[in-house]
Amino acid sequence: MREFDFETVIERRGTSCVKWDQTGERFGVKDLFPMWVADMDFKAPEAVIQALRERVEHGIYGYTFHPESCWEAVTGWIADRHGWKVPSADWYAPTPGVVPALATTLLAFTQPGDRVIMQTPVYHPFWWVIESNGRRVSANSLKFDGTRYTLDLEDLERRASDPSAKVLFFCSPHNPSGRVWTREELSAVADICLRHDLLIVSDEIHADIVYAPNRHIPIASLSPEIAGRTLSCMAPSKTFNIAGLASSYAIIPDPVMRARFRGFLHDNLDLSVNLFGIVAMEAAYRHGGPWLDALLEVLSGNIGFADRFMRESIPGMKLVKPEGTYIPFVDCREMGMDPQGLADFLMHKAGVAMNAGTMFGPEGAGFARLNVATPRVLLEEGLGRIARALKA
Repeated sequence: MREFDFETVIERRGTSCVKWDQTGERFGVKDLFPMWVADMDFKAPEAVIQALRERVEHGIYGYTFHPESCWEAVTGWIADRHGWKVPSADWYAPTPGVVPALATTLLAFTQPGDRVIMQTPVYHPFWWVIESNGRRVSANSLKFDGTRYTLDLEDLERRASDPSAKVLFFCSPHNPSGRVWTREELSAVADICLRHDLLIVSDEIHADIVYAPNRHIPIASLSPEIAGRTLSCMAPSKTFNIAGLASSYAIIPDPVMRARFRGFLHDNLDLSVNLFGIVAMEAAYRHGGPWLDALLEVLSGNIGFADRFMRESIPGMKLVKPEGTYIPFVDCREMGMDPQGLADFLMHKAGVAMNAGTMFGPEGAGFARLNVATPRVLLEEGLGRIARALKA
């Protein structure tokens, strides 16, 4: 018998669940089958549930902080899983989420009108965090050969040389392309940032969702020089499906940069940490390894299933097979629909909700993003709806 259950369908409707209870509101169409948003339909590891249960039983939920034992668990996890030894708990800055960390970085280290470089198509909050704070996007578009995305380093060099460019928002592993950057790619990006004095803000929230033989390498681990100008954003939320507990952290080796970041985050914004998020984070990093290993097998199997299903039953729809993340892009361009036509087909004909590719930038036209982190029977139901609608 399998030690972990990734097959049972758990009813999530009526639990204030964004994925299942707000799909109609978000997409403007009722009764859509949700295949969007980076939220897994799997229970968190039992060790996390038990730790939360014990803390609830204590009965007092006052102001709190991250104990040393929590940072020890985080440090051990990063060293074991990603080969980066964080030498001191002082390097950590607790944050309520990666997006607030991105916004805090802009407030602390840039001025209105400064440019922020990012590799597009990319995680859509990058766009609105930059623009809503009066900064400007500099889009370094990825190259796509029909199968795999790669960096355009020549264009990155040109954009980095712009005196108004101050920061690189780097998504690693990349959402939604599914790329896990190689050491050579990371080194090339880091060298450009060093030459042009760019601050690197690396969103590594999907660091643990990587499929063999690929391996996530934190960009700050490349060298002390690169670490000194990098702010790495990590969290257990995507890994263990605990995003609702709002617990993440930034790793900032440089003490001056760290003090400035903390000052803006806590003194200016007065953002408190989440008691239960701390408990869940420590339990997950201490005891969640076997669960994650089993999850990766399930996700890899679902990716293979989705790829076969599309090739056999959904003409014109092709999975961009990811090296990491569980929310890969799907190339729908051969279906012959413009972006609005594709959205209308998926929602009104197939009755499914998928993130439109254009949400991640204009390069996403003709694409959609698919969530495969769900029991196989639900993945099959969603893809089956698309196949039946296309056939009809």
